Amino acid sequence: MNLMKSLIPAAALVVLPQMGLAQEAAEGEAALHTQYIFTTLLFLMAGFLVFFMAAGFAMLEGGLVRSKNVAMQMIKNIALFSIAAIMYWLVGFNTMYPGDFNGFFALGGPTVLDAVGVAPADAALDYASIGSDFFFQLVFVAATASIVSGAVAERIKLWPFLIFVIVLTGILYPISGSWKWGGGWLDAMGFSDFAGSTVVHSVGGWAALAGCLILGPRIGKYKDGKVHPMPGSNLALATLGTFILWLGWFGFNGGSQLAMGTVGDVSDVSRIFANTNMAAASGAIAALIMTQVLYKKPDLTMVLNGALAGLVSITAEPLAPTLFGALWIGAVGGIIVVFAVPMLDKFKIDDVVGAIPVHLFAGIWGTIAVIFYGEANLITQLTGIVAYGVFTFVGALILWTILKATVGIRVSEEDEINGLDMAELGMEAYPEFSKG
Repeated sequence: MNLMKSLIPAAALVVLPQMGLAQEAAEGEAALHTQYIFTTLLFLMAGFLVFFMAAGFAMLEGGLVRSKNVAMQMIKNIALFSIAAIMYWLVGFNTMYPGDFNGFFALGGPTVLDAVGVAPADAALDYASIGSDFFFQLVFVAATASIVSGAVAERIKLWPFLIFVIVLTGILYPISGSWKWGGGWLDAMGFSDFAGSTVVHSVGGWAALAGCLILGPRIGKYKDGKVHPMPGSNLALATLGTFILWLGWFGFNGGSQLAMGTVGDVSDVSRIFANTNMAAASGAIAALIMTQVLYKKPDLTMVLNGALAGLVSITAEPLAPTLFGALWIGAVGGIIVVFAVPMLDKFKIDDVVGAIPVHLFAGIWGTIAVIFYGEANLITQLTGIVAYGVFTFVGALILWTILKATVGIRVSEEDEINGLDMAELGMEAYPEFSKG
């Protein structure tokens, strides 16, 4: 060995180690490129799945409202998504992700994308492109606004609702979102919410609850001490909307892995898909069985919301549980819906589509359920639930109250009876049918 070493020129003895280091550096850079490319791709694929949830919300709401209000729900859903896109660019994204800030909130400015043809040296190679990250986070805030839309349907004016959406998507949601996902004070405490049972769903639920309380119930919903059902116009459409939401949830939860550059990351995404699906299925079956037992006949709307409640329940921790864990967590969510819907009716809180039981109550349950499989503790989880509840509910209640006192938020009794399609839009979703 010494003889061989003596035959190598001295200059080569210096160059060879440098070549080894250069090769290691090149391999490390290539690994970063791969990580960047695949994580960016994950955000884009998951993002357009979550975007399709906007169609799911629209179809679900369109099917669960009466025919005279369907066009109103359609325009609300396309408008709220568009407003969310603009507000999240203008202020929301950089408020929710303020860099190294670790306080209550830091108001951000407009989002700036990577340069065209960005060079590797200028890209966030340890993460993903700004455009993909922005788009993926944007579709979440739009989902939050959609939750409110269904709960306050059939009696709210269009423009006051859209003003509320501006504040919700541009200020309320980004501020509270920064507490956990932006590295804020709740994240520092150890609060755990993988994909948004609380950060997204309960925020929408709290805002919806405040809106329902300020608006009051629909005319004729509660009369003579009885609850008078107001069946939706198209349960087939509502079922389609539920399946679309179920599909979109794979992007919602799977994309929240936030990485796809290693074998472990991709395997974890597949695990999240399987657990997400199991929770939805068990939530639906739990609601199916419970309605059969309680009412002697299955209730389709309860089964649809049972599936959605299962999805919301697993969203706080879709990675760690086993398939059996996902099954029982989702099933509890489905049971919660069956009991929460009539409970709201007892308090005369008129939630047209069941958004509050699904997104708020099941969201709280899912956030608590993290303690069974994740590393969070109950006190920390409850602290996060209360913090999001107080901030969002009080903020939304104040905003709804201001809107009611200034521009008014509820249509007239005559317009409500005739339907919001004609009263607010001057058109009908189903003009060939009489008003229903």
